[in-house]
This record gives sequence, C-alpha cells and structure tokens, in this order.
Amino acid sequence: MIAKRVAELLKEREFISVATCDFNGRPNAAPKFILKIEDNLIFLVDYTIGNTWENLRVNPKASLSFMDTDTLHGYQINGKAEVMESGTEYEKLIKEVLQRQVDLSTKRIIEGVTKGKVHENFELAIPKKFVVFKIKIEECVEIGTSGGLKREKL
Repeated sequence: MIAKRVAELLKEREFISVATCDFNGRPNAAPKFILKIEDNLIFLVDYTIGNTWENLRVNPKASLSFMDTDTLHGYQINGKAEVMESGTEYEKLIKEVLQRQVDLSTKRIIEGVTKGKVHENFELAIPKKFVVFKIKIEECVEIGTSGGLKREKL
C-alpha cells in the first residue's frame, strides 16, 4: 500500500534525493533525475558521475527520500542499485531519457510563458555520458506528521 502511494507521488516528480555510503561509511546525498517507475523498480539518471556512482559501485545499497507537501508525510525508499552504463537495456533507456529531457524542458517553457515564472534555465541538459541507476525497491517507509513510522517490505 505504501509502495503504491510512493509510485503515484513519484510519477509527479522530476527529482529525488539519493543517499549512499562509500566503502568506509562516508555518506553522500544528492538529487537525481527520475526516469521512470516500473513495478518495484525506480530508474534514475546520474549525469555527474561522481560520488553516488562511485559509492554504488562498492556498496549497492541506496536510500531515497522525498516529501509529499500536500500531506506533509515523508517517504523513504530503501533498495539495492544496479549501475547501468552499457548494454541492451541501457540503450533502450537512452531513448526514454532523451524523451523525458524534451518533456521536462517543454513543461518548463510552457510554465514560464503561461505563469510568467522565471527560470534561470529552461532546458534540462543531459550530457552524452550518463549512467542509469536501476533501484530494486526492498522497503518503503512512510513518516507521519507526528513522527510515526509505517514500514512495508517488498
């Protein structure tokens, strides 16, 4: 039930915070571009190829988090990541990344024109070199407004 709510909320978002740790336990948290949610998988794009990428290569555990600003409930998604940099599935995902890039840029331009909203950058620029993180969801946690936790193992 929590996982279903998480999937619904994430379909409305472009970015999510991803926390990882390196081999020595040094933490790193960074926003990542949400490509898609499919079954119990979340596909994220990383185009900086920095600490998150390095950490997941030595420790595939990741924790993702975001807030539902309507209900003020927080959500945490814990799982195991696969770093995708090549291969058949990666090649298919490239097309989806490019389409999401166009969709998000178009949305930002329309929002700027119709609402008079000023954006420093309208286009999401994804460099030619990027990786996709395929996160297999193992657990979803809902954090209520009073601090209560509900956990759901998948």
